[in-house]
Amino acid sequence: MTDVRANAERWLAAEPDEDMREELRDLLDGPAQVLVERFVGRLQFGTAGLRAAVGAGPQRMNRLVVRQAAAGLVDHLLRTEPNAARRGVLIGYDARRKSDVFAMDTARACAARGVRAMVFSTVVPTPVLAWCIAEVGAVAGVMVTASHNPPADNGYKVYLGTGAQIVPPADSEIAAAIDTVDPCDVALAGENDPLISKVGRRLIDAYLDAVPAVRLVPGLPSVPVAYTAMHGVGGGTLLAAFDRAGWWPPHVVPAQQEPNGAFPTVSFPNPEEPGALDLLLELAARSDAALAIANDPDADRLGAAIPQPDGTWRRLNGDEIGWLLADHVLAHSSGDDRLVVTTLVSSSLLGRMAAAHGVHYRETFTGFKWIGHTALQHPELRLVLGYEQALGYLVCGRPLDKDGITAAVMLTEVAALGAAEGITLQQRLDAIEALYGHHLMAERSVRMEPADAKALVAALKANPPSTLAGSPVTSVEWFDEAGLLRLQLGPALRVQIRPSGTEPKVKLYAEGIDTDPQQALDALTALLG
Repeated sequence: MTDVRANAERWLAAEPDEDMREELRDLLDGPAQVLVERFVGRLQFGTAGLRAAVGAGPQRMNRLVVRQAAAGLVDHLLRTEPNAARRGVLIGYDARRKSDVFAMDTARACAARGVRAMVFSTVVPTPVLAWCIAEVGAVAGVMVTASHNPPADNGYKVYLGTGAQIVPPADSEIAAAIDTVDPCDVALAGENDPLISKVGRRLIDAYLDAVPAVRLVPGLPSVPVAYTAMHGVGGGTLLAAFDRAGWWPPHVVPAQQEPNGAFPTVSFPNPEEPGALDLLLELAARSDAALAIANDPDADRLGAAIPQPDGTWRRLNGDEIGWLLADHVLAHSSGDDRLVVTTLVSSSLLGRMAAAHGVHYRETFTGFKWIGHTALQHPELRLVLGYEQALGYLVCGRPLDKDGITAAVMLTEVAALGAAEGITLQQRLDAIEALYGHHLMAERSVRMEPADAKALVAALKANPPSTLAGSPVTSVEWFDEAGLLRLQLGPALRVQIRPSGTEPKVKLYAEGIDTDPQQALDALTALLG
């Protein structure tokens, strides 16, 4: 305990922000166990970078943790990437608490190590940052964001020069470099150092100039669309993107259009969460919209809802949005080099669609980073669509990461084409179902400690059931990199289970083709005890 207190007191002396110093003083005066929880170990850097509540100590997001991460990242880049110092690092940030100072501290750590730092002069959506990495030829990019996490959180996402998120082994190599850095003694250049430059409008305009190429059916008349930015940083960019693409300005939810890191109208700013789209759906009904769309706070995800024949609105799940985009892309593109990619836990329907159109298809591990990685592994192919069921979509070749803004432009085109043909989006989905079968998706999460989740999945892998909900298990597959176990119950039903990579829970997925997968999902859940 003496060492823990000494470490906390050393952090207090190094901490640059008064609010964090006050929190540290309270921790030092409080229960010993709380101090131990904050100061034993540190946030682990993984393929999602860093993400946690903003607070004091090495187990929270704060300026000392960010400085340590930035210094370790730069050390790794200097060791592994030719011309890293000259090419530099592009840095963006959202509107969450301390995002701007985390970004500037990253730039100062870069400059102190002789590496150029290019910092956006204003908040920017994650896909814009990722797209612009290749535009400026940067060796890497850093986005300070916690995406759709709760309001108290912030995070730190790293891209390499391709504009794709890092995958193993780069994550562990960067983590090892971070381990060698003393967070209380990171060299920093001044904010006006000549190696630090501000970037902004020119790069954002370059991204917007590329948006019209997403359109596959030019000349369509526009349709009314309702939109929410969910208090995030995507609102202004999406409006500009719609203008460049030739769409009417969407009707926006005024209370959620401007960036606000406190997220005053939503407790959990994730389009997948119950209630998160309530204001959007009210607006959509009032404005007689053909489509309602939502970005998450950093605008890399896209949620959507569509009107029903009885006048109500139905929120689409992530696979349904993916099916609509895939149906559109495959029908309005050509070439035998086309590639579509999805993840293990997304619907198998994309594979059927690809086969029908003679298009290359790949299924990869959970997490959108693997979709970008798959595209990089196949330079001879042209990625025309990548999607994951967690509302992540890539409808163009750049960036190699999910982009909720360009996906919104394309989904609006799907709605506009349907309106021109006298077909609603629900009817479009019905037509897809009639052609490929009714794919029913179901998901569930069971909260438990990460170690328990891994142990349970490992036990099921070692001794998988022979039957589930009265159906024989016809095949068992293990995907080691994803920690995922797949049980196939004949040709029309499958269930999958994996520990969450970011939360204390185990996640279960089921898919039935013309059959309800709920009983199989219930049976798999029961095996967890």
